[in-house]
Amino acid sequence: MDSKPDLARSDTLDLLRLRRSVPPINLDGPGPGAEELDAILTIASRVPDHGKLSPWRFLVIEGDGRLRVGELIAEAYAADNPGADAKRLDLERNRLAHAPLVVAVVSSAAPHVKIPEWEQVLSAGAVCMNLVVAANAAGFATAWLTEWFAYDRRVLDALGLDPREKLAGFIHLGRAREIPSDRPRPILSDIVTRI
Repeated sequence: MDSKPDLARSDTLDLLRLRRSVPPINLDGPGPGAEELDAILTIASRVPDHGKLSPWRFLVIEGDGRLRVGELIAEAYAADNPGADAKRLDLERNRLAHAPLVVAVVSSAAPHVKIPEWEQVLSAGAVCMNLVVAANAAGFATAWLTEWFAYDRRVLDALGLDPREKLAGFIHLGRAREIPSDRPRPILSDIVTRI
């Protein structure tokens, strides 16, 4: 019996080879139900986590919550751009309204006596990627985005983030209306150094 893994034949590897972000404007419902979302978030949280700190958490933004958060985004944008027209403010207001569900991954990395803060940040990034892969494996399409408002303290405060917390990303989940063509990917010889 051959114990070597077959890298050419695996549903997981096929998923990873073909996974593609879908812009939120191309995501429709239905999104994951409560049980599906719980399963996706459970898988998302199974990441390397030195010290078992769980230096991240989830904000599930769904239904009218997407519009309430969108209003906060539009207000912050309008405050910084008093000349913004109604079309632009509507774009900002609807940033989270296209996909049926958005999960914000909050990084709560903090100084620790033993665990480097950088490792905690990387763990939050791993949570985002696990969430994307789990959602895709469950039949949903995703987009992992930040945008300007992920760095705007007014928006973060309104979302209830502690001053030391940051947004690792907004993961938009839905059903792909269309899958965009693949983008150019790195050439291995350009990014791999063998020592």
